[in-house]
Amino acid sequence: MSEYSPLWISIKTSITATFIVFFIGIAVAWFMASYKGRVKGLLDGIFTLPMVLPPTVVGFILLLIIGKNYPIGKILSGFGINLIFTWFATVIAATVVAFPLMYRTCVGAFSQIDVNVINAARTLGVSEWKIFWKVAVPLAWPGIAAGTVLAFARALGEFGATIMVAGSIPGETQTIPIAIYFAVVAGETGNAIKWVVLIFIISLTIMVASDKWAEKQMFLVSSARRK
Repeated sequence: MSEYSPLWISIKTSITATFIVFFIGIAVAWFMASYKGRVKGLLDGIFTLPMVLPPTVVGFILLLIIGKNYPIGKILSGFGINLIFTWFATVIAATVVAFPLMYRTCVGAFSQIDVNVINAARTLGVSEWKIFWKVAVPLAWPGIAAGTVLAFARALGEFGATIMVAGSIPGETQTIPIAIYFAVVAGETGNAIKWVVLIFIISLTIMVASDKWAEKQMFLVSSARRK
């Protein structure tokens, strides 16, 4: 078993979770940005809830949903599928806690698009699908990119929900945050510091790179406007 397996598991889990919330988050945000129904507030609250709930509560809810002793878990077990205490459970936990950040950021980005641009595209007969991918997404791209970075960082640092549904299986579900926790519990301070420094460097690098990219995009936009 590799000494650095928590690093590879964390990276693999975070990339997978970010990939999932990228598409789901954008689609849901686009829908909610234009939705005017009575239950908009309720839906928005549900989509945002994992961001404000304690991670252990999120993990417990996931146990009730996919646990093998509960309805959905029993159905999956009937097909020979067990998600609890597997790597897939780490992905599910990371996806659920990262989704609200992607969703909220994208909603804000879509809401700032000039509605006249969207209406003009519709007047010209452009399909809703093309308006979404060819107009809305490019205009909201800086916000979407920011949401993607935040979602990745949140998935990378996820602990509470993950340990509830995936446990701490070395080489399979033990991510960096979980490795830090058990290193501290075991009194292995040096090992804990190693993982803390590593995740600190990764997170800081991601955030700095994101800020630099955002500054470059703002510069390009300003240059284009001056022309």
